[in-house]
Amino acid sequence: MKRAVCLLSGGLDSSTCLAVARRDGFEVYALTFDYGQRHRHEIAAARRVARELGAAQHLVMRVDLAAIGGSALTTPLPVPKDRPPEEIGAHIPVTYVPARNTVFLACALAWAETLETGDIFIGVNALDYSGYPDCRPEYIEAFERMANLATKAAVEGRMRVKIHTPLIGLSKAGIVRLALELGVDPAWTHSCYDPEPQGRPCGRCDACLLRRKGFAEAGVPDPLELRG
Repeated sequence: MKRAVCLLSGGLDSSTCLAVARRDGFEVYALTFDYGQRHRHEIAAARRVARELGAAQHLVMRVDLAAIGGSALTTPLPVPKDRPPEEIGAHIPVTYVPARNTVFLACALAWAETLETGDIFIGVNALDYSGYPDCRPEYIEAFERMANLATKAAVEGRMRVKIHTPLIGLSKAGIVRLALELGVDPAWTHSCYDPEPQGRPCGRCDACLLRRKGFAEAGVPDPLELRG
């Protein structure tokens, strides 16, 4: 089987992305980051997803983005709550973590090169999303071009870096349907930016609202909400 590195946060999107990579015949090496995020419950979710979906290896890497700050996900800044649907995605919110996907993809690229593969999967979405600039197709295309200039294996012609973004044009409802089709149990996943201490979703942050919208439009219940 051909190898691939898949960024796995433990959320619904990245979990579905890993399942797509497995469906497409890749031996998946899952990469999760403990970066000082306030919603660290997602790391436990990522461990379960990697195990349940049969990742060949799951690496949890410590990268302290909280030392840089600048985001409500890594500092005490309040996480926006109860925003109207038309506001979500209209502007870059305070939950944006400076250069997060660039840092994460760079680490994924380094691991991929040592695994002798150019295939990297990331579950970014540019339709039902929070407005982050590092989730857009033009960003992914630019990173891919850079990656093929920056790695020894690519420069020597031994590999070609390809950033796979199978969810980038899907609605959140489409992602929910695809997840269920591929055997991803949404109960394994964690999406909330500001969970309660026991991990229960707040139900009010952008991530929770987008997730709720997706399940409602897909016409299926979210098992995390059913837990109450």
